[in-house]
Amino acid sequence: MNAQELSRRQSKYTARKAPKGERLATSAMIASLDSEGRDTVAAPFGHALVDIAQTRDDIVGLTADLSKYTDLHVFAKAYPDRFYQMGMAEAVMISAAAGLAREGFTPFATTYAVFASRRAYDFIIMAIAEENLPVKIVCALPGLTTGYGPSHQATEDLAIMRGMPNLTIIDPCDATEIDQATRAIADHPGPVYMRLLRGQVPDVLGEYGYQFKLGKAQMLRDGKDVLFVSSGFMTMRVLDAAGKLRADGIDCGVLHVPTIKPLDTATIIAEAGKGGRLVVTAENHSVTGGLGEAVAATLMRAGVHVPFRQIGLPDAFLDSGALPTLHDQYGISVDAVTTSVKGWM
Repeated sequence: MNAQELSRRQSKYTARKAPKGERLATSAMIASLDSEGRDTVAAPFGHALVDIAQTRDDIVGLTADLSKYTDLHVFAKAYPDRFYQMGMAEAVMISAAAGLAREGFTPFATTYAVFASRRAYDFIIMAIAEENLPVKIVCALPGLTTGYGPSHQATEDLAIMRGMPNLTIIDPCDATEIDQATRAIADHPGPVYMRLLRGQVPDVLGEYGYQFKLGKAQMLRDGKDVLFVSSGFMTMRVLDAAGKLRADGIDCGVLHVPTIKPLDTATIIAEAGKGGRLVVTAENHSVTGGLGEAVAATLMRAGVHVPFRQIGLPDAFLDSGALPTLHDQYGISVDAVTTSVKGWM
């Protein structure tokens, strides 16, 4: 190892000190994102599931020792006889969920996204997806929503899951959409993988009169210069970025794509095909194998040739640290998005 590489590795693990007079956040994991100045909703997934269960005896909840950190503790308190604590055994949880589904139940299995996509992948394929069972796998800490490093950062979960037949994949934006999507997937007859923001979750889409529709992308705002195609909490970010860019005379539209699979190709092609706009995908996921590549392939197959850029996480193992710092570092903060788009225009 040369001196330059040694220095790089040492600096990666050196504690970052705050500038004099400033205070850095000390927690590597935070409950939600972009909540400052916005209304928030506590545990929207847990409360939605409780509401559904009031009229449906088939709803059951399972977790791999993470009920508090997936908001399933709300359901567990309301329906202890329908809650299953499986311990730190994701494969066992998935297998049990498959068995419950075979007996007529609709199981919601929760864990962290890294554990479902990496540890339990084969069990999801063989026990759930191949049989097309109605198991809903709802996973916290998607993408870069924790500063705990590669062991907890599910930066490649969409790429892993997109190749699985029969699986519907949802990446909701906020509390409004989590509530609505939870109800929608409960009615969906097949398996679902849904990313989850938990804790105090911002409410962003409520002001747009938004209504989640499974498999559908929706325009939140139009614009003549740039078309953002976004999913997850990056829709929050690009909406904020669009406001900042307007002050610089750049008019941005935002197409929110909560269903990653099946992708709403018709809407994406129609909006991108209007012409004259830079198309920018934005996702809380690696630029490899996620929404950006799915949109690019869709446009290429349809013969829609437009200027195209991706905003996403690098194809790399990411650092640990405070999330605001990491989001700036990896280009997914509002300021970073704004700077990128200005550079491309």
